[in-house]
Amino acid sequence: MRFERRHAVLLLTVAAWNVFSFGNFARNLWTAYDAGEDRATGYWVAHTILIVVNFAIAAVLGSLGWKAWRATRS
Repeated sequence: MRFERRHAVLLLTVAAWNVFSFGNFARNLWTAYDAGEDRATGYWVAHTILIVVNFAIAAVLGSLGWKAWRATRS
C-alpha cells in the first residue's frame, strides 16, 4: 500500500483526537479521584489502563502519520 498525504492527515488527526479526548478523560478521572469519589479499586485501575492504552495507540498512530507525512513530501 502506498501512503498518500490524506492518509497521513487522517492518522495524525486520529492521534490528536485520542490525546485530546483521553487527556480530558484523564483529567476528569483525576478530579473525581481527588474529590474522594467512592468507587471500587477496579474502576480506577480499568479506566487508568484504558487511558494508558489509548495514549500508546495515539503514539503509534502519530508516529505512522508523521512518517507518512514525511514520505509524501514533494
